[in-house]
Amino acid sequence: MTLRVALIGGPMYDHLDALFDGFDVEVVVRADHPTLNRTIAAMLAAGERIDVLSTHSKYAPSQVHWLTPLDDVIDVSALAPLAVDLCRDGGVQWCAPRLIDVRIMWLRTDRVDTVPGTWADVVDQGLSFGFPGRESGLFGTFFELVTGNGGRLFGTDGSPTIDTPEAVEAVATLCRIASKAPADLPTWHYDQVDAALLAGRIDAAGVWPGGWWPILRSGLAGRLTPHPYPAGLQRRVSYSGCHAWAIPHTCGDIPGATALLQRLIGHEAGRLDAAGGNVCAHVGAFAEVEPVDDVDARRLAITMATIESAMITYPPHPRFPELEDAGWSALHAALRGARGPTDAVRDIQSVADRVMRPA
Repeated sequence: MTLRVALIGGPMYDHLDALFDGFDVEVVVRADHPTLNRTIAAMLAAGERIDVLSTHSKYAPSQVHWLTPLDDVIDVSALAPLAVDLCRDGGVQWCAPRLIDVRIMWLRTDRVDTVPGTWADVVDQGLSFGFPGRESGLFGTFFELVTGNGGRLFGTDGSPTIDTPEAVEAVATLCRIASKAPADLPTWHYDQVDAALLAGRIDAAGVWPGGWWPILRSGLAGRLTPHPYPAGLQRRVSYSGCHAWAIPHTCGDIPGATALLQRLIGHEAGRLDAAGGNVCAHVGAFAEVEPVDDVDARRLAITMATIESAMITYPPHPRFPELEDAGWSALHAALRGARGPTDAVRDIQSVADRVMRPA
């Protein structure tokens, strides 16, 4: 049976096509992550067959009514326990981790004399700092600023606690930073941030591990240098999670899908990911990584220190995508000057109260 696979598009996924050799695979969706989520939701709700899909540890809890538990299906013993745990919810392994994502800062040291240590430094120095201006990347940057300043988006019981001074200041900071960046920043996804950095349109940006390979190939590795992500008033954080794989209930070939998924989390896949700069979940494959130069060695050290001490993740919630959609839309309005920081935060809290408040 032909395996129907739904993938994220872009450079972080395109190289994985080589892993399909020996399998009869039809890629039925290939899109950015928010578009992929919407498309597979419509397909699965209609009962359309998808055998393997790409997901994320933060989105899988909203998809569990479509997913097959993997505890007795997939061997995850070769994967990092931290990544495996992030892909569990309610004691169930709903997806299998592919890689761990955290951002660090890349800076044009030929254009910036003093490396900013904090978000306040970024603002005070008037740096042109790039960040995603829409969808999950924008909401994630907001999450970082709130948490770094000592605030919280959620209480210990999962209740939304978004309408706080820390959140209002986070929105104001995003707007200040955006005012020094190119005017089209509100249209940027992750890949556009990387492209702007490589094109010299911005001085610095937060970059995911997979951004290292394009930096290396660009010839800018001597001028673009890695540094710890900017800290807030109280701590340095980087919002994180795991890209992952799952098998939906509509799968028509469980043995075939299982074999493909096992390959996608295996040593060969991990080696391909690690070669591109990603922090693959496969422990053995990542242990084989050798830095290509001193810049790469520094990048790896900063990335691993960030995973060790600065990772923050969203609490699992089945309706989190609704909050994220409402959140980035309110933040996007603020970036465009259509909403003030206080009103934007209140808008997010209002939606959060409706979709996430415990009964």
